[in-house]
Amino acid sequence: MRASFALAVCLIPTVCDAFSSSGLMKASSPRLQPVRPNLLPWVPSTTSFPPQTLPLRTSLMASKKDSRGAQAAQDGSAGVRQLLGVKGGEKTTDIWAIRLQLTKPVTWIPLVWGVMCGAAASGNYHWIWNPFDPSDRDVLLGASDAFKGFVTMILAGPFLTGYTQTINDWYDRDIDAINEPNRPIPSGAISEGQVIAQIWVLLLGGLGLGYGLDLWQGHDFPTVFLLSVFGSFIAYIYSAPPLKLKMNGWQGSFALGASYISLPWWCGQAVFGELDKPVFWILPILYSIAGLGIAIVNDFKSIEGDKELGLNSLPVAFGIDGAAKICAGCISVTQLGVAAYIAAIGETNYAIALLALLLPQVYFQATLLLPDPVGNDVKFQAQSQPFFVFGILATALAVGHHQF
Repeated sequence: MRASFALAVCLIPTVCDAFSSSGLMKASSPRLQPVRPNLLPWVPSTTSFPPQTLPLRTSLMASKKDSRGAQAAQDGSAGVRQLLGVKGGEKTTDIWAIRLQLTKPVTWIPLVWGVMCGAAASGNYHWIWNPFDPSDRDVLLGASDAFKGFVTMILAGPFLTGYTQTINDWYDRDIDAINEPNRPIPSGAISEGQVIAQIWVLLLGGLGLGYGLDLWQGHDFPTVFLLSVFGSFIAYIYSAPPLKLKMNGWQGSFALGASYISLPWWCGQAVFGELDKPVFWILPILYSIAGLGIAIVNDFKSIEGDKELGLNSLPVAFGIDGAAKICAGCISVTQLGVAAYIAAIGETNYAIALLALLLPQVYFQATLLLPDPVGNDVKFQAQSQPFFVFGILATALAVGHHQF
């Protein structure tokens, strides 16, 4: 995989950071009691507020609610916001626009990036016509790889991330009825039957694409299919009771990190290569630990509400200062370890690149995160995270370049 693979998509992580810093993946729902009939035969009933917590939840949301969140943005972006699934979107009766909103397309971007990193780590992605390598100019092979990569991105983004976001909204609909009543499900813009149908279509479509990619690649073992099954299961237990991983700071944060880094990396690498050595599994898991640190940043702004509701986020468990140090440590120590490993196997240039990308992250930790993690959470994400995601790509390129 050539380094120029990154150049065509160099704006992707920056766009991702701009939205991830808004806390799209933040989940802070109390453990609730089932009250509605079960509409999905394979999942428990949905949830609602027990009477004793409803006044508290209502008062907390009323005191913390951003009034702009319930209204369409006035800067001309309301239509785009609606399609991307972020706050400030306009209301619509177009069922397909509503279905797209439920999948939160803005959250597909990290998964697409992860797939590209996995393709880079395989060392076996071919360009249609590579201007830097005369031996990599097989038009048919390059077109086949490009289409195969596109299908893998569709699997990771619209289908399985869309499934994840839809099922998360399904289980949070009673909370959203208080916090974000204009969201599609609590507002009644889409019926429960339509939501359930969407969940099934996205899940089965994603699993079908995974199996199809295994057949296309000629896998004897259905690696992509099983990764898709595992990722779908993690998405389910992250949102659904009784496990509901999002309720626990360590479990929820690591599940997010793994889902957004490890799984798409493995998927992309399996499509273009093999996952036949321990290092191919260990490095993405290490980056998921760094992803755990990044996930903590989204918890700082909700610490008071989390305390009142008994949610065990890491800022609640360790305090703001303690959680900020855990966040910085996870991000920095993990990347130092990865850089040391890359240098140890002789990929010195990539190790130097990774360290160069780590330095600004450490600077932003020292100047933004540690001094005021609550006040600087958005600024820290926007300024630090692009260096982090390019560090992942540098690592993937090192793996793809090395002959193990």
